[in-house]
Parts: sequence; C-alpha cells; structure tokens
Amino acid sequence: MGDGAMTQTGTRFPAMLANLNMLLSRYGESMMWLARYMERIENLARLLEVTEAFVRNPDGSPGWDSILQINSDEERYAAIYPLPATEENILAFYITENANPTSIRAMAHMVRENARSARPLISTEMWMQLNVFTRSMMELSTSDIRRDGLSELCNRLKQDCQTHFGVTEGTLYRDQAWLFYLLGKYLERSDQITRLIDIRYHTLLPGGETPGSQIDITQWGSVLRSAAAYHAFRRLQPVTTTPANVVGFLLKNEGFPRSLMLNLRQVDNTLNALSTHYNLRHQCSPLQERIINLRATLEDQTAEDIISRGLHEYMIYIQDQLAALQAEVSATFWPAAPVMTREETLSPQ
Repeated sequence: MGDGAMTQTGTRFPAMLANLNMLLSRYGESMMWLARYMERIENLARLLEVTEAFVRNPDGSPGWDSILQINSDEERYAAIYPLPATEENILAFYITENANPTSIRAMAHMVRENARSARPLISTEMWMQLNVFTRSMMELSTSDIRRDGLSELCNRLKQDCQTHFGVTEGTLYRDQAWLFYLLGKYLERSDQITRLIDIRYHTLLPGGETPGSQIDITQWGSVLRSAAAYHAFRRLQPVTTTPANVVGFLLKNEGFPRSLMLNLRQVDNTLNALSTHYNLRHQCSPLQERIINLRATLEDQTAEDIISRGLHEYMIYIQDQLAALQAEVSATFWPAAPVMTREETLSPQ
C-alpha cells in the first residue's frame, strides 16, 4: 500500500486512512489537485486572451493588472518584477516564471506530479495526454510566445485542457478517485467565478463612463468571455446586457457549467456520493452542511439584492467559505492542514 503520500506541497503523509475504504490518502488528494490545476490553467488562458483583446484601462491599454487582482498576486508579482505591470512582464509572470506558483509552467509541473502520484488509478489515455501537455508547457519559452502569439497559445491551452477533461470523462473509473477529481473541479470553478465577478465588477468601467454605455456593455461582454459564457448568455439575453443580468447569470443560472449555483450543487452531489456509496456519512455531513448553507444564501437573494447589499463583500464571503471547505476536506480525508485564506487557495502551500 506504500508508506506515504506526496501532496502538491511535496510533504509526505501517512499513506492511508482506514475510513477511506482502502483508498490511499495520497490518491484522493492528488486527484483533487490534478483537477483544480487543470481548471486553473484553462481559466488563466481565458483571462489572458480576453484581457489582451477586450479589457482596457482608461488610457486604452490592456488591463493586465486586473489579472493580478483576480489571482491575489500583487505582492508576489512586485517581489519579482517592477511596478507598474507591463504586458511583457505579466505574460512572463503568468506563463514561464518558475518563481510564480500560479504560472502555466509551475502549474503544469504540479499537474504532472499529481498525475504521477495517482498513476496507478488514472487511465493510460489520461497519462499519455497529460505527459505530452505538461512537457510542452514546461518547455515553453518567451520566444515561443513571441513567435506564435498569445492568442494561439491560449487557444492551444484551452484545447489541451478540454481534451484532458474529455479523456478523463471517457476513461477514468467511477470510484472514489473519480469523486475526489470532481470535487476539485467543482470547487475550483466555484472559486474562480467569484474572483472573476468581484474584480471585473470593480475595475471595468473607466472614470467618466456611465452604466449602459457602449464601453460598459463591451466590457461586460469581456466578463462573459472570460468565463466562456458569452454564447450561453446571449441565448437567454439576446439584447439586454446589464451588470445585474450578467452577475445573475454567472452566479445563479443552473444551466451554465461554470455558474456558482450549479457548481455548489455539484459539490454537494459529489459529497453525497462519497457519503452514501463509501460509508463516509460521518465524514461528509459537516462538509455538506457548509455547502447547504452557502447554497441557501445564494438561492435566497436576487442578483439585484446581492449587488445592492455589497457584491464585493458577498464574493469574499463565498471565497472564504470555499477556502474553509477545502481545509476541512483535507482535515477529513488526509492529514489536517491549517485553514487557508482565499489567496492561499490559489497556490501550493
């Protein structure tokens, strides 16, 4: 069974908890973080692509500093590169910088290490695809970005991540490892959508512009594109674009795969499957209680209510609750970790 488990932090832990019904604890943790990092890579690719094309500062330049805010990376960036943030430095920081644990290269390395740790469980198809993908990302250089262009790189990243999700869906055996993979995927999506809404809502509209102006509508379109939600939103709202209906769609629409409401429900369903099929009711009940309370706060408010009462404060509340849930999952299914802040959940501890 092995004598230890390697997590995303490189720390060794006891290999198995008796109440996991013979699933190595390192496998559950590695599958969760494999999913979270792949979601994070795809999300970052979308942010980079949309920022270059659509997000503008008042002077008309791309709003690269907004990505730092979304990922809570201002201090880490300032320790490596001079301020203010420039396009060249932001791209280096988020794509090739080894010292940044939220860069594409660093996250690809962590994907590879978590896949290696869970190798006995993942399919040959998954392993081969992840091997090719992570190797190409870890070998990526700034000259490659300049030669091929940011848009081409981002499209490649998105396609490779989608290929991974498709291969995983089609080949990974439906046991506890699958459930921990899903848990990581849905937690990451929940966290990322709140960060996107929070920062974009407060930084998009330049001074002097009014809500409902053409630039306001265009920039809210960039929010939807960042979440891969533009087409789905337009199916429901072919004419009207307002902060309230964009926020409402991204938070509350249960038909959109990245909405907060849908992903909180999926987290609850995944915990319920662990509880009922693997005799883990005692372990899962406190986790489900936190998710049920979160879902209730979302269901009981309209988008207009959330905005008027304080969108920023509500998004921080959700992020803190998700960070606490991640820590509780760790404490329940593998050795306890300290409660993480919402900033700490974005990088390996």
